[in-house]
Amino acid sequence: MPTERDKSKPNPKSEFSRLVRGQETRKLLAQKRTVQGIWFGLGMMGLVGWSVAVPTLVGAALGIWIDKYYPGSHSWTLALLVAGLCIGCANAWHWVAKENAAINAEQDQTGKPEDDGSNNE
Repeated sequence: MPTERDKSKPNPKSEFSRLVRGQETRKLLAQKRTVQGIWFGLGMMGLVGWSVAVPTLVGAALGIWIDKYYPGSHSWTLALLVAGLCIGCANAWHWVAKENAAINAEQDQTGKPEDDGSNNE
């Protein structure tokens, strides 16, 4: 008859089976995915960069136009450049957070173990 102490012990076979099942699921999902090489990664970095650069440049161009046709005591160029930069950073942050949430959701569906020793950080 098992005691309370025996029930609290983790079963090493079931723990190992869970780890192997999680690794197998991740490998099968990786095989189903299309190959995403270095160009895909560079494209994603470029996408984040452009999402910051475009609003910044639009703000600067609008500021230059306002300063040229409606001169004032302060620089609209600098103010709108900073505003464009803030909007671009918020845009990039939103996009990266959305991609991170999608990756985490996919890992949760695969039954990713908390620490299987394969993470060399």
